[in-house]
Amino acid sequence: MASTTSTEPVIKSSSAPIPLAALDYSKIDVILRFLLFGASVSAVASIVSSDQTELVLFQGVPVPNPAKFKYSPALIYFVSAFSVSGLYGLFTTIVSISVIQKPQYKLKFLLHLLLCDALILGIVASATGTAGGIAYLGLKGNSHVGWIKVCNVYDKFCRHLAGSIATALFGSIVDVLLIWLSAYTLHTHVPK
Repeated sequence: MASTTSTEPVIKSSSAPIPLAALDYSKIDVILRFLLFGASVSAVASIVSSDQTELVLFQGVPVPNPAKFKYSPALIYFVSAFSVSGLYGLFTTIVSISVIQKPQYKLKFLLHLLLCDALILGIVASATGTAGGIAYLGLKGNSHVGWIKVCNVYDKFCRHLAGSIATALFGSIVDVLLIWLSAYTLHTHVPK
């Protein structure tokens, strides 16, 4: 019996997989911060453009009655909170880009951004919750206290409000991802 031996060289991979701790997440950070900016601006634009006027019967007479976000303190808070979040997203996107160019300041900025991201998350989460409560009342009403639903009359207003809240939830999730990314990156630089 003849033995067959392979004369082909065995190719070994010279590049070992990069451990997760060694990866640089700076570009992902910039993308997430830009997404936070975009979500915040979209949420504000959607709710600011939600004005709608409908004829409503008042003592048997049709009267034009507008629905505007300015009539609800909760929605004013929502617009204010996401305006701040949008400016924060724009500012921190620029900061993250500059940190990519000067990586020696990365850890110092990551700690500051982590704390500020947590603050912004608290603000946008509370604003989203209050706006969601108002949207739910508009959609369902509350029979226990006699509040009627209004989304059957102000359909455009409610659609804009729903779109704005959905975008706000996306922005809140992006902010949570930013916090996780910053915390993980800081954790990998702690000596073991």
